[in-house]
Amino acid sequence: MNRLCKTVLVTQVVVAGVVGTSIWAGSAIAAEPAAAAKVDINRGQQIATTVCVACHAADGNSTSGMYPKLAGQHDAYLYKQLKDFVPQSGAKGAERKNPIMAGMAGALNDQDAHNVAAYFASQTAKPGAAKNPADVGLGEKIWRGGIAEKGVPACASCHGATGAGLPVQYPRLSGQWQDYTVAQLTAFQQGTRANSAPMTTIALRLTDQEIKAVADYAAGLH
Repeated sequence: MNRLCKTVLVTQVVVAGVVGTSIWAGSAIAAEPAAAAKVDINRGQQIATTVCVACHAADGNSTSGMYPKLAGQHDAYLYKQLKDFVPQSGAKGAERKNPIMAGMAGALNDQDAHNVAAYFASQTAKPGAAKNPADVGLGEKIWRGGIAEKGVPACASCHGATGAGLPVQYPRLSGQWQDYTVAQLTAFQQGTRANSAPMTTIALRLTDQEIKAVADYAAGLH
């Protein structure tokens, strides 16, 4: 396991031991994992089909690269992201900056955040495809082997060879829209997304071409 992933796992253990919590790659998953919470899938579906549907579709398979596919994503990850969009008491701001999602997530109580996360996690993700097939070769090289001379670990070391990720720890990236993945890696670079120190470090070491290539490769994984 690469050093960045080890750092994430060590952080997870420390946080769990201190405050009883557990940890899109890598920082602490605040509060308890959604899987451990008592959830109401039907209530989650109701929220998804009335509030989330316009951007993410009723089943979480969005039809535009502007919005992420949520179907099949790990519920603990989705729950954490909802919390990260909302500025916390005493904090300078939300760890993920998005005015639309700040409003949407802020309107959910904690239980409903668990409910909607569990609902989308229960849905079947539709396969994706590379937007620019010419980039797939470079993307595969980085995904499987990283870029040693730049200190970039293989994406597969945390997100898995098929992009399935790991529940609680690392998000599923397989089949995700290329445009969305590019936007998130860019956000990590620019500091508008700050909820994963390892991903910020990695993104800062990647060129625009490398980011697009990795995103294209991930889009075609299944």
